[in-house]
Amino acid sequence: MQTTTTYDLRPLVPAQRHQLAFQAFDALAAGDAFELINDHEPRGLLMQFAEQRPNAFEWQVMQAAPGAWRIRIARVSGDGFAKTVEADLDEGCCSCSCSGRG
Repeated sequence: MQTTTTYDLRPLVPAQRHQLAFQAFDALAAGDAFELINDHEPRGLLMQFAEQRPNAFEWQVMQAAPGAWRIRIARVSGDGFAKTVEADLDEGCCSCSCSGRG
């Protein structure tokens, strides 16, 4: 059975959260997955994945509770996208609700 790595984003500053998620995703082989724990619904991260890694991932909400959202992200295809995160990390990770909050 395959072990899934879990990353708890809650202790990280907002600018680091999306960067870690993309780094973890880009390190996956097709068919592999990881889980994220966040303090809010990561809608902004999902929008970035849809834009920057289209058709390459599956997004599954495992838990949706106040202060503890658990998301499973799986890589379903190989390359075909640029391995960069196009976010101005000095001003937050994106325009989602986590932007500018620590």
